[in-house]
Amino acid sequence: MKYIYIICSLFLILSGCKPSKITINSKKPKDSKETWYTKDYKIDTVPGISLDKWYIQNKKKPKNTVIVAVIDTQIDKNHEDLKEKIWTNTKEIPDNNLDDDHNGYVDDTQGWNFAAKKDSYVVWGNFEYIRLIREFKNKFENKTENSISKSDLSDYKEYFRAKKKLEEELSYYQNRLKSLEYSTKIFPVAKDSLKHYFPKEDYTFEQLDSLYKIYKINDKTFRQRRENDDRDLGAMIGFLMFRLESYETTLSEVIESKIQTDSIVNKNLNINFDERKFIGDNPNILDKGYGSKYISISKAGHRSFQDHNTKVSGIIAADRNNNLGIKGIAENVKIMPLTISYSGDEHDKDIAMAIYYAVDNGAKVINMSFIKEFSLRQKWVTEAFKYAEKHNVLLVHIAGNDASDVDKNPAYPSDVNFDGTPEICHNFINVGSTTNKLNENFVSVFSNYGKYNVDLFAPGNEIYTTAAGNTYKFDSGTSLAAPMVSGTAALMWSYYPKLTAAEVKQIILDSGTAYDIEVIVPGTEDKKLPFSQLSKSGKVLNVYNAMKLAEKISKNKK
Repeated sequence: MKYIYIICSLFLILSGCKPSKITINSKKPKDSKETWYTKDYKIDTVPGISLDKWYIQNKKKPKNTVIVAVIDTQIDKNHEDLKEKIWTNTKEIPDNNLDDDHNGYVDDTQGWNFAAKKDSYVVWGNFEYIRLIREFKNKFENKTENSISKSDLSDYKEYFRAKKKLEEELSYYQNRLKSLEYSTKIFPVAKDSLKHYFPKEDYTFEQLDSLYKIYKINDKTFRQRRENDDRDLGAMIGFLMFRLESYETTLSEVIESKIQTDSIVNKNLNINFDERKFIGDNPNILDKGYGSKYISISKAGHRSFQDHNTKVSGIIAADRNNNLGIKGIAENVKIMPLTISYSGDEHDKDIAMAIYYAVDNGAKVINMSFIKEFSLRQKWVTEAFKYAEKHNVLLVHIAGNDASDVDKNPAYPSDVNFDGTPEICHNFINVGSTTNKLNENFVSVFSNYGKYNVDLFAPGNEIYTTAAGNTYKFDSGTSLAAPMVSGTAALMWSYYPKLTAAEVKQIILDSGTAYDIEVIVPGTEDKKLPFSQLSKSGKVLNVYNAMKLAEKISKNKK
């Protein structure tokens, strides 16, 4: 295989599509903001993935349909741009309450929901460090490191790292909850205090700021407005100015945030709350069958969890031929929705079982746009990764949105154990996020990075894609960068089905675009490094180059 890559790299150079370094072009970008990521820098002066360039030049037809499993939230399976792209299990007879294909899942005609029970689903779940504390509390609490056996030392350290994390998060959210409770009470009072000046409550931050300055000059005039009003008008003005600068600018938004924050404190961060009791399975046993056939549940009064998967799946597979909305990266592709995500951290059991399900039911690519800081059952996930590798399935995962160096700060699931040991598999790609600005702000401010544990970058800033409720939205995150890679892998396999997962991974990394530019390191004010130092490949996904390299390698395999 080593020699095939050398030969094919030479072919790329001769054909003019070498993965060369790009220098900044001073021309003004001319792309639409809705499709910027599909552009080519040399042609359009926009640092996209060269998708349009490949489709314009390609004259061939794909050989086969590729299944991409999206392990994520629920999905809007009836979205106009996705409804024809949802995978169907033809071996299963719908709604007969039988496991017709004997795969361990009853009526799984369009995937599976591992975070549900019949037609009800998990809304709130623990963060993983809460589960870890609950698991090891009796074993490690009040113990010293000297009293711990060598085999338990790693779990011991993780337990106290989890406890520290809980203390920090609980303190933050409890204080935030108090602030929001205060805001809920004071908001109507503050608005009433200013009705004399803004009868329609149509004030702006600038108007409030001007009023506050006048108040500070002569507050007696303000106090004389009402003889019996003991409210501090200056404080009321300051409160409303603060609200206009915050995420919650209206009373209804404050109330909604208070409800959400209360659930974080009393559910996400509550050791005595265990969402697994609702599902009814044993989280300590790796078994099949629990969960629900419903991948797109919509119930009155329940919080919707269809948006994220719908956005991810649209990037991969939105219908390219219906003249609606957007065009997905791959044409001959089916999405296999596998639900494991809600408000909280995903269970390692669900991650592992979803991977097994995807592999056993024909998926070639598995997209995982979720991440967590702790992993209680990492060995289960590791074995599932190896199972996928054995069956020639590619795993694509997000680098994460914490503006953090994941070489130093653990982020799961991962193909490394964060203990210095070699990678556990060779079919895993970790993806960071870039913007459309080819300057010091090229790497998204939120994106994680890592010279060893992030493989490459792809566009993830202001991406226009499908969304729940048959809508379209802009969104940002490495969650939107990973499906760029998943879609590209599916596109490659639809034309060149004999490629192995390891080959597809290496082609994607080798064929990317390397930009010769210094960028601000996410999470810092002004620290700069060459873009090439923030990932293993030092490159950005390039579909055109990947397809050309895949073609050369496929010819040499015959």
